[in-house]
Amino acid sequence: MSETAKLKVNGKEYEFPLLKGTENELAIDIKSLRAATEGVITLDSGYKNTGSCESAVTFLDGEKGILRYRGYSIEELASKSNFLESSYLLIFGELPTAVELKKFHDDILAESLVDEDIKKILDGFPKSAHPMGVVSALTSSLIAFNPESVNIESSEDMYDAIVKLLAKFPVLAAWTLRKKQGLPLDYGDVNLGYVENMYKMMFSKPNCEFKANPVVLNALDKLLILHADHEQNCSTSTVRIVGSSHAGLFASISAGISALWGPLHGGANQAVIEMLEDIKNDGGDYNKYIAKAKDKNDPFRLMGFGHRVYKNFDPRAKIIQVAAEEVLADLGINDPVLEIAKGLEKVALSDEYFKSRNLYPNVDFYSGIIYRALGIPVEMFTVMFALGRLPGWIAQWKEMRMKHEPIGRPRQLYTGEVLRGFEPIEKR
Repeated sequence: MSETAKLKVNGKEYEFPLLKGTENELAIDIKSLRAATEGVITLDSGYKNTGSCESAVTFLDGEKGILRYRGYSIEELASKSNFLESSYLLIFGELPTAVELKKFHDDILAESLVDEDIKKILDGFPKSAHPMGVVSALTSSLIAFNPESVNIESSEDMYDAIVKLLAKFPVLAAWTLRKKQGLPLDYGDVNLGYVENMYKMMFSKPNCEFKANPVVLNALDKLLILHADHEQNCSTSTVRIVGSSHAGLFASISAGISALWGPLHGGANQAVIEMLEDIKNDGGDYNKYIAKAKDKNDPFRLMGFGHRVYKNFDPRAKIIQVAAEEVLADLGINDPVLEIAKGLEKVALSDEYFKSRNLYPNVDFYSGIIYRALGIPVEMFTVMFALGRLPGWIAQWKEMRMKHEPIGRPRQLYTGEVLRGFEPIEKR
């Protein structure tokens, strides 16, 4: 007999199935709760204790600092794989063969041109527009150029839609950056790998030959892998719930981009650099801000330290910390903001106050440092995050649609006024 969980409500006892995941996680299946109890619901603001779905994409254990894509550790993928291969793994469930990976890349290259009319949409935005707003709008605009809905019962249709999005999204992101910097738009080079081509479209200059720095490429590749998926976070849940209405892939991803924009989610790496800038403008004494962070009566909080999910060291931060050091050493940048970052990192890793509270530098801290070193404008940081998260969003959307999950429709606990009569305006 399967295990159950018992709940008592108004003197009556109810039993609900107890489910176990492949990593021995337990969940109480309450889908029959409201019907069985004649209207009782659970209340879990922020869904911190609520599973919205069963998923085979990503496993995350915040207490132990574990992150795995389709069963593969993030450490092994970051050291042995590349972003395109990891993307294939997330989306299709298995690592590709050499033939499958080459076809995947070739198919992406074949779809990498975007309709010239998209330039007109881009031209409609002022340079002051936030890149995340621009990228979200451009991604949504892809629907107009691909109006037919994806037939989820057709593996060919699904594959074509996935390839188109992976091909065109880096172009849209690169064009957004180049417009902000006043540079001519770049179409990339079909002779380059996926990440190298992305790098070229963003950073090539029209008056000199493009040469990619291998140290920078390695760091970018790792960053994209580390950001590729992170279980049911805010933007991923947004993609799934929008897609549950049978909205198309492009529309669902556009919604996910908007969710990622927030400073409590994808905007965290931007907040790190803004904090470092504030410290520099205040004289650069980071020890003063360490003291402020320790003062429970001071509202100041160090950005980029600790994590909502990880109660130990962020496993992604351990990996990218090395890449950040390599980039800074290779580029030889003399930047007071990055020097402040190094100082904060040193204190946080050695100070007992931070160690005892597990307030270690997280992936947002190091990604912000790398993007700053590469000369990427701070407003583009979250777009870089979106480039990495794209395959995870696609994988989660694909899983949700293929499992024919019902439309998302959360309940609420109403706390407003009870029924009252309408007063004519002259009597109010």
